[in-house]
Amino acid sequence: MNDNNKIKNVSMTTLGGVGEIGKNMWVLEIGDEMLIIDSGVKFPENDLLGIDLVIPDYEYVIKNKDKINGIVLTHGHLDHIGGLPYLLKEINVPIYGTKLTLGLLEGNLKEHRLLNDTRLKVVHPGKQYQVGNFGVEFLRVNHSIADTCALAIETPLGTIVYASDFKFDQTPIDGEVADFHRLAEIGDSKEGVLALFSDSTNVEREGYTLSEKVVGETVDEILRGARERVIIATFASNIHRVQQIVDAAFKYNRKIAFSGRSMLNNVDIARRLGYLRIPDDMIVDIRDIGDLSDSKVTLLTTGSQGEPYAALTRMARGDHYHINIKEGDTVMISASAIPGNEKLIGETINKLYRRGANVIYEDVSGVHVSGHASQEELKLMLNLVKPKYFVPVHGEYRHLYKHADLAEKVGVPRANIYIADVGDKINFSDEKVSKDYNVQSGDVLIDGLGVGDVGNIVLRDRKLLSEDGIIIVVVTIDKHGNILVGPDIITRGFVYIRESEELIEAATQRVEDALKDCEENNITEWSVLKNTIRNSLNNYIYQKIKRNPMILPVIMEV
Repeated sequence: MNDNNKIKNVSMTTLGGVGEIGKNMWVLEIGDEMLIIDSGVKFPENDLLGIDLVIPDYEYVIKNKDKINGIVLTHGHLDHIGGLPYLLKEINVPIYGTKLTLGLLEGNLKEHRLLNDTRLKVVHPGKQYQVGNFGVEFLRVNHSIADTCALAIETPLGTIVYASDFKFDQTPIDGEVADFHRLAEIGDSKEGVLALFSDSTNVEREGYTLSEKVVGETVDEILRGARERVIIATFASNIHRVQQIVDAAFKYNRKIAFSGRSMLNNVDIARRLGYLRIPDDMIVDIRDIGDLSDSKVTLLTTGSQGEPYAALTRMARGDHYHINIKEGDTVMISASAIPGNEKLIGETINKLYRRGANVIYEDVSGVHVSGHASQEELKLMLNLVKPKYFVPVHGEYRHLYKHADLAEKVGVPRANIYIADVGDKINFSDEKVSKDYNVQSGDVLIDGLGVGDVGNIVLRDRKLLSEDGIIIVVVTIDKHGNILVGPDIITRGFVYIRESEELIEAATQRVEDALKDCEENNITEWSVLKNTIRNSLNNYIYQKIKRNPMILPVIMEV
């Protein structure tokens, strides 16, 4: 900050990324100035039926958009940049990130037709930048995507270090080790580190996270022994892993093909920006791999999470457009299960085995390493930067609490550790860290092109429809309330009518009797008639088959 002599209020507000995995977003405030750190998405859990993405509630930053100096990004994973197209429709400020991070963001912005109006500023790790009135230094760390940085942000009370996703890889694929020297330098500086915000994802794992090179050794071993096609599913954003797979395929004189939209897009971006090196004559179109000997084919695909419409899942089902699994194929799933995806991945693995594939996955072989720091690396980060205050981030609540315990063992006083909830505005002073108040926050649901138009009532209806189906009762009446046509019953997801004719006929009779009572009592108000239809069916249906379908009366007047 420019005016270091005048002490101003320093606060950090979380709009996502604590108590959950994904949707990472923080807002740093110094006086009347604001800086946004990341803006990601979260993928929907099973109970969010039909929802595509979950983004933070942006109301707080929209309300204060005149105070925002800019947006700084740590890396290019969607849980850190995926929400930006929705945020940028409301605010227009410069965005700072490394070359690959912004390259991946550009693809998202193009889809939303925002690229031409967005100010993207490329930064280089190890350098400091002035983002409006904020001094921000980008510090190289290691992660499962290239060009990841921690942030060191100047404040009047000391430096804030934000390291939401990192590990310390001593043998990184690109040779770029984390900037230990600069982290230690900041920790030992006269100003000191006011607060550390640190990745909690792997806090339950003892020791150190393995180097990405371990996966390269496993891939090399698999390709050396394979005599047929090798199909590898991994995260499309893990460019270093893609490079290792390419290198192994080249070593054993294999061609490589790519499948899956995100894989094709990310490979194209990474090659164009110089992060991925693949000889042109080594790449083949997936439609042409049938012309090659199976021993010459390596296919890199999406679908490591068992997503129903991802490329690998389609291959396992046998309905992929260009390639399906056959006996003798070696299939390697080089990823760990995102919480909630275990069942989908298990189903895909079972289908691959049924088709005769040799399946290699995390539970039976070392084909994946995490991109997040384990306990010893988390301790090292704490000891390097020596923060006065500590805020664990990027994890579910059990991760945050365990990370708080770890920090206390390293020497951070418990009173100086803050475990945040989404919406907390955290105030820092020389004396203490404390909660100021809650800002408006929460989940905004994306369904197709709709943003925030699906809420609890719609989700409740979708859940009901998915469990017990729907009964539609159609009745035509005249202006005096006399029944002219019907009632007719239509069902979806309830019973198969041809096999339940007796039930449907009896239900129709119940409705007809109830409506005749209304007719005899001169009841013509539509709301009463609809409730009569619902009540006549609800009890009867539950009594007969113990189900509670949604009942939707449709009354037409002629």
